[in-house]
Amino acid sequence: MLRKMILGNTILLLLILFSIPAYSGSAQPEGKPTGTEIKYMKPSKEELKTKLTPMQYKVTQENGTEPPFKNEYDSNKRPGIYVDIVSGEPLYSSHDKYDSGTGWPSFTKPLEPGNIVEKEDRGWFSVRTEVRSKNADSHLGHVFNDGPKPTGLRYCMNSAALRFVPVEDLVKEGYGKYLPLFEKQPH
Repeated sequence: MLRKMILGNTILLLLILFSIPAYSGSAQPEGKPTGTEIKYMKPSKEELKTKLTPMQYKVTQENGTEPPFKNEYDSNKRPGIYVDIVSGEPLYSSHDKYDSGTGWPSFTKPLEPGNIVEKEDRGWFSVRTEVRSKNADSHLGHVFNDGPKPTGLRYCMNSAALRFVPVEDLVKEGYGKYLPLFEKQPH
């Protein structure tokens, strides 16, 4: 009798387990950890229109440019990282930010080179190199060859295309792997 109960309960348990769909992680919010990796995705056009300010939308989706000196991050000196406002993909570190005098946040190099794409831009009666985010395809700004050492590059970005994550929020927001960049090094 006990064997039949155990066998019956085992069969019932197996039926229950096989009838529950496997969790694929698809319900995971965009830009949030799914195990050990983070998926950076571009929301729909409708979502972006409600999520972004008009300036953020114009810059990232319509290749716009915000006014110089009247933007959120030109003068930001706090430690942390800058991520794509659309997808959250990490782009730049405050360690590589400098005052270029142009009125836009400027960086000597990307934090994650694989998260940016450079394209030829023939607008404004010149040839420039446009910088876009890889996963969200957001227009971020342009890169120029007039930056300081060691790279000689100036990644001139629109604040409206970025979101700043201060060092104290890196772990909470899923960017903990960048925390060691900001830990004090022994002398």
